[in-house]
Amino acid sequence: MKALILTEKNQPLIVQEEPDPVAMAGEVVVKVYAAALNHRDLWIRKGQYAGIKYPVIPGSDGAGIVHSVGDREAAHWIGKEVMIYPSMQWGNSESHQDPVHFKILGLPDHGTLAQYVKVPIANLFEKPAYLSFEEAAAIPLAGLTAFRALFKRAGLQPGEKILITGIGGGVAQFLLQFAVKTNAEVYVSSGDIEKIERAVTAGAHFGVNYNESGWTDQLRTKAGPIDVIIDGAAGDGVSQLLDLAKPGGRLVFYGATKGPATQVEMRRIFWKQLNVLGSTMGSPADFRELLQFLDQYHIKPVVDSIFSFSEGEKALQRMDDGHQIGKIVIKIKE
Repeated sequence: MKALILTEKNQPLIVQEEPDPVAMAGEVVVKVYAAALNHRDLWIRKGQYAGIKYPVIPGSDGAGIVHSVGDREAAHWIGKEVMIYPSMQWGNSESHQDPVHFKILGLPDHGTLAQYVKVPIANLFEKPAYLSFEEAAAIPLAGLTAFRALFKRAGLQPGEKILITGIGGGVAQFLLQFAVKTNAEVYVSSGDIEKIERAVTAGAHFGVNYNESGWTDQLRTKAGPIDVIIDGAAGDGVSQLLDLAKPGGRLVFYGATKGPATQVEMRRIFWKQLNVLGSTMGSPADFRELLQFLDQYHIKPVVDSIFSFSEGEKALQRMDDGHQIGKIVIKIKE
């Protein structure tokens, strides 16, 4: 099969011939029709992710058709259109992933940026009929992260005020779509005016440019205290988010792209009785509920662009440039 390979740190994605995967007991091989990129893939290329090994086929998101199975009892899956749940070995608890065995498809196991990928049968979910393969591939990692952060961790309720930071990224776009469907009052932040305008068009109440001085004052004047804040950047901006949260409010962090929060005053947390929550990916039950939610409202992901298989490196560069709005998809099967 052909695959997009990262051979070593800071090297481009290249197309290379690899052995076809063979399904063993409890496994299936999926013929990948489309895959999507995540910042995780970029960090792996840059050597900024734990447990990196090269060469590796990256990619956590994928949709396609089941090609073969390792168990006769699973033969009914052959030929079915599926999405791949990207959390591997989540564990038995709904509250958190297994701290020892949990991993994400695409490292250390080969991922979806290939013509075929091998995954456990338990990671198969039927693709909603209203979604194309490209749309379905854009959902798993970012959609799951957003769904768990918004509903399972923050517990967003209709009518509540929510701030979604970094609008334009894959998780943030899903957060916006889900929060709007929940009839929440949505506010967004970004360093890009176009992304803010697009968010308002999609249902956000108001947006602020965090590169402008006084952006927190703008938001406070427009929104007042905020019930729920969901952030994937962290860094020293966390202090400002604590100020914006209402007493008893909830803050959910699903990433730290801007690094550690070194200027947090603990007094702001305990005096306002804030709930500071972490969230990573989601359980199989979360993924099942995500698909039900999507199907209920016929939600389609925001797709920034679709690249051909041979343009894998160009797609990754698009992500590195940071101008995308929504998900970047690679069409594997022409």
